[in-house]
Amino acid sequence: MIILGIDTSCDDTAISLLEAGRSGFKIISNIISSQVKLHKKYGGVYPFLAKREHQKNLPQVLRKAMRGYKFSDINLIGVTVGPGLEPCLWQGINFAKDLAKRYKKPLIPVNHIEAHILANLINRSSTAIQFPAVALVVSGGHTQLILMKKIGQYKLVGETKDDAAGECFDKVARILGLGYPGGPAIAAQAAKFKIRNSKFEISLPRPMIKQKNYDFSFSGLKTAVLYKVREGKYNKRFMAAEAQQAIIDVLIYKTLKAVKDYKVKSVLLGGGVAANDELRKQFRKETKIFVPPKSLCTDNAAMVAVTCYFHRKERKKLKDIKADANLRIKNL
Repeated sequence: MIILGIDTSCDDTAISLLEAGRSGFKIISNIISSQVKLHKKYGGVYPFLAKREHQKNLPQVLRKAMRGYKFSDINLIGVTVGPGLEPCLWQGINFAKDLAKRYKKPLIPVNHIEAHILANLINRSSTAIQFPAVALVVSGGHTQLILMKKIGQYKLVGETKDDAAGECFDKVARILGLGYPGGPAIAAQAAKFKIRNSKFEISLPRPMIKQKNYDFSFSGLKTAVLYKVREGKYNKRFMAAEAQQAIIDVLIYKTLKAVKDYKVKSVLLGGGVAANDELRKQFRKETKIFVPPKSLCTDNAAMVAVTCYFHRKERKKLKDIKADANLRIKNL
C-alpha cells in the first residue's frame, strides 16, 4: 500500500510518499519546504504569510514527492486537520480534497499530535513498542504526556498550562538576542558553555516539577530569564545552558513519574523539541526511549502517512473533513 501524506499545520509545507507493508513502513519520499528564513525576521510564524507560502509551495512539493510515481500508484491520501494554525491547515486540506476528488482516492483526516507519536514506527517494527506506553510530545505549540493503551487508544494525562517547551525556547532565545528558531539557537549557545564561573552561576526555576501531577508550565521560566537579563549580571552562554537544563529537568522528571505511576513498558518521544541532542542524551541515561530520527521529529508528512494507515478504515465524506486548530488527542 502506498500512502500520500500532506502536512501544512504550521510553516513547513510537507508531502511524503510512504510504502506500508508487512515488514513495516518505508519512506519513498519526504519533501519539506521550510519557511524559517521568511519568518526569522519576525521572530515567529505569521499565519497568513505562511498560508500564502503554502499555496505557492504545495504544487512544487507534490511534484518532487511524486517523482517516479503516478496517482494510479496511490492507495490513500492522509492530511493533517489539526491542531495547528487554521489558515495553514485549510491550505493543505483543500489541496488534499482536490487531489482526492480528481483521482478518486480516499482521504483520511490526521491528528498532528498522534502523527508525532507514530513517527516512531517509521523504519521500525510496530511490535518493538510494548504497551502500555507513555508518549511525550514536545514542540513549539504543545507539551503533552499521553498514555497509550495501544495504537489508537490514548489518554491525555498531562500538558502545559501556559507556554509549550518549544515556545519557551523561542522566547528565551528572543530575550537573549539569539534569533529564531529558539531551540537550535539555545542549544548551540549551551554547547559552547564549558567552564562554570561562580560569578555567573544562576539558578533558574523548574516550574511545577514537584507537584503531584503530570502537567507542565514554562511561562515562569521565561519570566525568570527576563528578570536576570534586566539585572544585567549574566553570561549569555550559561543562561542558555541553564534554561535548556531547566526545561530538560522538568520534561524528564514528569515523564519518569508517569512511567512509574502507570507501570508502562515503553517511552516514546516526538515533536520538534525531541530533536534536541541534550534532551535525547539525558533521557537515554534514565530510561530506554523510542525517538524518531531528527528529520522526523520536526513537522513532516511521513508521520502523517503512517497515521493515515492506522486510520484507513475511518473514511469520511470530503465535505466533512475540516480544519480544527485546537484538535485534541482522543481520550479512549
